[in-house]
This record gives sequence, C-alpha cells and structure tokens, in this order.
Amino acid sequence: MMKKELGLFLLLAVISAITGAINPAFLSFVNLLNMANLIGLFGVFALGEGLVIITGGIDLSLGSMFALLGVVFIDLLTTYQVPWPFALLLVLMGGLALGGIQGFLITRLKMQPFIVTLCGLLIYRGAARYYTSDSTRGFGYGDEASTLSNIASGNVAGIPNTFIFLIILAVILGVLLHRSVYGRWLYAVGKNEEAARYSGIRTNLVIATAYVISGGLAGVSTVMFVFYTNSVSPSSFGNFYELYAIAAAVLGGCSLRGGEGSILGIVLGTALLQVLQNLVNILGIPNSLNFAVMGTVILIGVLADQQLQARRRRKAALAGLARTAPKATPAQGKHGTSTLGAAAVRTSTGEQA
Repeated sequence: MMKKELGLFLLLAVISAITGAINPAFLSFVNLLNMANLIGLFGVFALGEGLVIITGGIDLSLGSMFALLGVVFIDLLTTYQVPWPFALLLVLMGGLALGGIQGFLITRLKMQPFIVTLCGLLIYRGAARYYTSDSTRGFGYGDEASTLSNIASGNVAGIPNTFIFLIILAVILGVLLHRSVYGRWLYAVGKNEEAARYSGIRTNLVIATAYVISGGLAGVSTVMFVFYTNSVSPSSFGNFYELYAIAAAVLGGCSLRGGEGSILGIVLGTALLQVLQNLVNILGIPNSLNFAVMGTVILIGVLADQQLQARRRRKAALAGLARTAPKATPAQGKHGTSTLGAAAVRTSTGEQA
C-alpha cells in the first residue's frame, strides 16, 4: 500500500469513526451492508473511469450510457421476451461498442476526449428518451430474468453480490494495471503520449482499449442498477453518475493530467464518497447537497494533486542543483585553499615585504 492509499485509508477510518460517534446507527449491520451494496454498484464503473483518466482522458458519457443501455435491456426482456443470457450479452456488447466508437473518434480522428464524451452524453440521453417516448420502463409484476435478478441483487452470507463482484473485478484489474505490460503502457501513455509513441508503444490501441473497458464495465453496471431500481426513467436514470466516478477516481489518487492512479485508490475513493454521503444524511443536510459534496471533493482532490505536483517539481529541481553543484577536489580539500587563494596569499606576502 503506497502513501496515497494509506493516507486515504486512514482518512476513511477517521471519518467513519466520527460518523459512528455522531450516530451509532452508522455502524449497524444493516447500514454497513447497504453501504457495501452501494460501493459495489458505483465502484464497478468508477474503475473503468479510472483507467480512462490514467491515460490522460475523461469519459463524461457514462450516466447517459446507463440510460440508453438500461431501456434497451428492459425492452429486450419484457417486450421482446429475449432470454436473459442473450439480453445480458447484447447489453455488454452494446457497452463495448459505444466505448469502442468513442475510442476510435479520440485516437483516429484526433478529437478531444472531453468533446467526444460530452457529445456522447447528449446523444445517448436523447436516444434513450426518443426510444421510449420519454416514458419510464420497468419489469412490472412479471418474473423476467429472476435468476439474473438474484445474481445481481442477491447476497452470499449476507454480503451483497455487487460488493463481491467489485472485489473480484478490482483484483483482476489490479493485476492488469500493476503487474502487466499493458498496465505499464497505460501509465506511460498518460505521462507522455508522444514519448511513449517514440518508444514503440501503440498509443492509439492502448487509449482505445481503455475506453472499450470503460464501456464494457458501464454495461455491467447498467444491469446491476436496473435490478437495483427495477425501472429506468430515460430522463433521470444515471444522471451525474459520471461525476461520481470522476470524484472517486480523483479522490483515489488518479491525476487528471494522466499517468497516476491505482485500483485500490479508486475503490477507497468510492467507499469514502459513500461514507461522506451517509454523513450528510446523518447530519440532516438535504439530499440536494449531495452534488455539492461531490463537487467539493473533486475540487479538493485537484488542488491536492496540484500541490503534490509542485512539490515534486521543487524536489526534482533541488536534486538537479545538487548534482550539478561544483565539488572540492581532494587536493583542494587537503590543503584547504584554492589556486586563487594561494596566489592571493603570495601577493599579500610580497606587499608586506
């Protein structure tokens, strides 16, 4: 565990202790399980957003992607009676395809990630509202995909399946990011894309793959959120979820400049956001301020990142000065005087004579 993750873990522990002291119900078994479920739900797509941020990009389309894939998923199950394995596969492929399109526009057409994903945010939301005529879609009272529902919203020994899935996914992505060549490529591209390209890394493929993974995880999260809410309103489903993912990633140590971040940090950032939201509810602060809390968290995270970057630059500059500073030769150190000093002594002695 690195310094950032350790500090974030200690902060999480302190805030949890304070919240538990204010209201002991925070530490109740039911509340902890509910928080674990929410951490699992939000953590899955936050990991995908974190990978994109590590490459130096950003994905603003996640929430609207949830709305579009969500209404399609429910329609496949209820209207077209598609077996749930095929409906699940189609939604996952849809997420991968949307992520691939965005990656193509960014890498091949050299468009800015902010512009591409902002357009995706508008297009996906508009398509979802048009597809449903701006009406809510739900499962009704049928038993469509009851098996998948039990998997997505069930639990094992009381632990929510969503949280278990997040832990498994975090381990897999942790190995991919921190123990594989692809992970080193991600960091290299995020640090300096041009230098990575000159070193032989296929930067376009690395960046596009990050967006594809993010889209695929968005598809998985869509299915879990659909069974969590049992309905999808295309105008509000997934609203601002992309900001939650960005906040979790930034709070977890991902730099918006790219090249920094860890899977453990993103998971801890997701958990900390849930604890903060729980604290807001316990203190009686209106739910409408949840977005203000997220905005404050993002701002603090960016400010902290800037201070860390400035500190690293100062340390690097001081180290460079220390390396280039002239050092006394052994002969000079032995006689305690330089050539110029010796000449000055001789001149002074002659003048006195």
